[in-house]
Amino acid sequence: MDEYSREPCPWRILDDSGGAFLMGAIGGGIFHSIKGFRNAPVGFNRKMLGSLAAIKERSPIVGGSFAVWGGMFSTIDCSLVYLRQKEDPWNSIMSGAITGGILAARNGVPAMAGSALVGGVLLALIEGIGIMFTRISSEQFKPQQPIFEDPSILGQSQAQNPTYQ
Repeated sequence: MDEYSREPCPWRILDDSGGAFLMGAIGGGIFHSIKGFRNAPVGFNRKMLGSLAAIKERSPIVGGSFAVWGGMFSTIDCSLVYLRQKEDPWNSIMSGAITGGILAARNGVPAMAGSALVGGVLLALIEGIGIMFTRISSEQFKPQQPIFEDPSILGQSQAQNPTYQ
């Protein structure tokens, strides 16, 4: 298991697909609400109706695209965990690269290679930032060395102790 608690593999695919759909639907809703508002005819009521129409039309499509990406990524990640018998950042990096390549397969080999490269680099950056934050935050939980005072110094003046001169 990872350092944080995740669902076991068959359920992780559904969990990640649903989370990706929700993230895409919310982000797409915000984006398309602004776009629909800007592209609607003049008048506040028309702009609000245009914004609502754009949200209803396009937000589920963006959410669905995110869900496909999230589901495929999790499926490949679970397959790599099974094949490699270990769960480490390389699984995520390879999953991002393979997912990017598969989703660009209809556009030809050069597009597949480019998307695979972008997917792998993005996931490597995400994993690297996660590892960096884990190391930075672990410093605050590092046990501190206790400070012991020398009992021979206590109760003596500076004249009696040559180390203070």
